[in-house]
Amino acid sequence: MPFVEKLLMLAMAAEVLLIFGLLFWLGRERVPRVMSGEIAMADIAVERTAYPLQAKLLANSFDNQFQLPVVFFVGALLVLHLGNVSWVEAALGLVFVALRYTHAAIHVTTNNVGQRFVAYTLGLAVLVVFWLWLVFKILLAPSI
Repeated sequence: MPFVEKLLMLAMAAEVLLIFGLLFWLGRERVPRVMSGEIAMADIAVERTAYPLQAKLLANSFDNQFQLPVVFFVGALLVLHLGNVSWVEAALGLVFVALRYTHAAIHVTTNNVGQRFVAYTLGLAVLVVFWLWLVFKILLAPSI
């Protein structure tokens, strides 16, 4: 397997690790509060307003990992399936995932909306370039 393919798969694995890390951390914030009775099941059955701020931030960050990253996963799987991964896709994938980590870190710590917006927008821009590059490659490929 070419090294650039491994790098792209590592970027995908790093995003999955972020998702699982947030989920684990979210569970550590939520489950003990429910198990101890601090938060009643009825208070969380429909909405999450009963949870403290940190749990809400973690839940929002976790939910956010199923927005832009899904578009990244689809593109990465497509380019891997086509079998023509280049350094461009690998580098863009790694930068995108690094920006997802940055976004999540801001989300669950300071939650500075301005900084979070910049990280999100940069990640979106990288993802758009990733997809434009991918479409360009597909259109110019002699046969796929």
